[in-house]
Amino acid sequence: MNRIQYPENSLLVALTLMALTASGIAPYDRLTWGMETLPVMLGLPLLLATRRRFPLTPLVYRLLFVHGLILMLGGHYTYARVPVGLWVQDAFDLARNHYDRLGHLAQGFIPAMLTREILLRQTPLKSGGWLFFLTTCVVLAFSACYEFTEWGAALLMGGDADAFLATQGDVWDTQWDMLLALIGGLVSQGVLSRLHNKQIKQLSGS
Repeated sequence: MNRIQYPENSLLVALTLMALTASGIAPYDRLTWGMETLPVMLGLPLLLATRRRFPLTPLVYRLLFVHGLILMLGGHYTYARVPVGLWVQDAFDLARNHYDRLGHLAQGFIPAMLTREILLRQTPLKSGGWLFFLTTCVVLAFSACYEFTEWGAALLMGGDADAFLATQGDVWDTQWDMLLALIGGLVSQGVLSRLHNKQIKQLSGS
C-alpha cells in the first residue's frame, strides 16, 4: 500500500518546503504571508505524521500540493497583487485582480476530495448521493469558517487586515467566495470521483 505513494510524496514534500521558503523571502506583507501560509505550515506536518497510519491517495496528495502553491503565492504577493492576476486584469480590462477567486475555487475543489476520501474510508458511506451531499456540506462549512476567520481578523486588526481580506472594494466578496467554493466542490466531485474511487481501491488492495 505505502509503496504507491512514498517516492512521489518525498518529492512533493521537498517542493513544498522549497516553495514555502521562497514565498517567505521578502513578502509584500509579513503578517499576511503568515496568515495565508498557515494552512501549509500546519497541514504538512499533519500529513507527514499520518502518512503511515492513514496514507491518502496520490490524487489527493497532488491536489493538496497544488492548493499549497496557490496559498503560498497569494501569501507572498497578497492576493490583490499576484502578478498573473494583474496580467489577466489588464488583458481583459477587469475591475479587480481575480487571483483570490481562483483561491476560493480551489478552496472548494481540493478540500472536497480530501473530505470525500475521509468519508469513504472512515464511514459506511458509499459513492453516490449521500456522500456527494455531505461532502458538499463540509465544503460549504469550511468556506463559511474561513469567512468567519476573515471577519475576526478584520475586527481585531482593522485596516491592517485589508491585504488578508483581499476584498478589493467588492461588497459581495464574501458571497462570491462561498459561491466559488461551492462550485469548486461540485465540479471536483463530478470530474474526479471515478479516478478517486479507483485509487482508493488500489490503496486498500481490493
